[in-house]
Amino acid sequence: MRSSVEAAAFQKDWFKNTRQRLSDGEPFVLANADTPHELFLTMDIPVVMTQWWSAILSAKRLSPTYFDLMNERGYQRGLCRYCSLPLACAMDHNPERAPWGGLPRPTLLLARLTCDAQTKIFERLAREYNATFFPLEHGAPTSSYPRWWERIKDHWDEVIESHRLDLMVEELKTLIRFLEVTTGKTFSHARLMDVMELINRQEEYYKKTRDLIAATVPCPVSLTDQIASTMNSQWHRGTPWGLHHARMFYEEVKERVEKGEAACRNEKARLMWIGPGLWHNTAFYRYFEEKYGAVFVCSIYLSLAADGYARNVANDPLRALASRHVSMTEFLYHRDWLVKEAKLHGVRGAVIIVSRSCIRPVGGSVGWKLTRMAFEAAGIPVLPIYSDVVDAREWNDAEVTSQVSKFIEEKVLPISGP
Repeated sequence: MRSSVEAAAFQKDWFKNTRQRLSDGEPFVLANADTPHELFLTMDIPVVMTQWWSAILSAKRLSPTYFDLMNERGYQRGLCRYCSLPLACAMDHNPERAPWGGLPRPTLLLARLTCDAQTKIFERLAREYNATFFPLEHGAPTSSYPRWWERIKDHWDEVIESHRLDLMVEELKTLIRFLEVTTGKTFSHARLMDVMELINRQEEYYKKTRDLIAATVPCPVSLTDQIASTMNSQWHRGTPWGLHHARMFYEEVKERVEKGEAACRNEKARLMWIGPGLWHNTAFYRYFEEKYGAVFVCSIYLSLAADGYARNVANDPLRALASRHVSMTEFLYHRDWLVKEAKLHGVRGAVIIVSRSCIRPVGGSVGWKLTRMAFEAAGIPVLPIYSDVVDAREWNDAEVTSQVSKFIEEKVLPISGP
């Protein structure tokens, strides 16, 4: 698709231009994906997401080299690899090997402490780069957030507990003061308000695109194109290009629907991919379209963009921003929401990527079983794949392809009708 090609090209050019800015002495932040990078956009500070960098390193087939290096230096093989791959790259100190010359030295490292490994990984990154690590606490939820997607845009201050919002707001204020002192940049509430409103417009296009894909049979766009178009522009949410690209993606999908174009004209069954994208083998999904007419139609990327980001800002953009990020982990892995998305898309089977090195609630070593129970209670069979989304050493293509093929033949096609 044109939109996914443009997204990839834009991101590469953005990275090149950002490196030039940093060579001129501008500050730079390396942050996790669930942190409020809207603050940095407001203050005109470039930010790179560690998960995006992991995806790039894996897509460039560099993960085995970097992880072998890390293991040779005494780091356990079971360390969470999605989050630790940027550390492995940093330890190499070889910009000629890294994509596009590698990451420059960050001014600040930012992560929310959503699991124990995050603290150690970012502390080690800080030592490797000789940079400051600014941790954000992960306030404990006291609610299971039932049907959060129906109320979060306009009633986020009622859905999210006040103690979580209060803590995040105070931490963001401290972060802003730190950035102003260390970078000389100035924070503006009015500018943040503009960014948040622009994001709302951008996310509305994702919602329209998600709904269009869910309602159209056969599916008009492949999962690979969905992820590429959504993920890259989400890193630039709140920018004119982010809005432009979200609109472009929607209009291209709409055009494909009107022309009757499809990812697989012989669609016979719809599948859901649960977990991060399979960055070292994005062509994996297409094999099952060609052999069985089984199409992966949805994943967390477009679905969360459609349901989880927009906020009615009112008069407090900082608190609205806090509500977006303090709850992201819970919403992303919310089993009822995942089942809702599966039903919306007419899914007849779900594949979960299970990483034994991760303890996250869905694709981690524990929570995936609860997700499977929720799906099976809804009449949707689930197949767990034990592998890793960035570490190609853990991937056996023939074995996994055989597992998914058997799942489709025995569990999915029999309930998908003629």
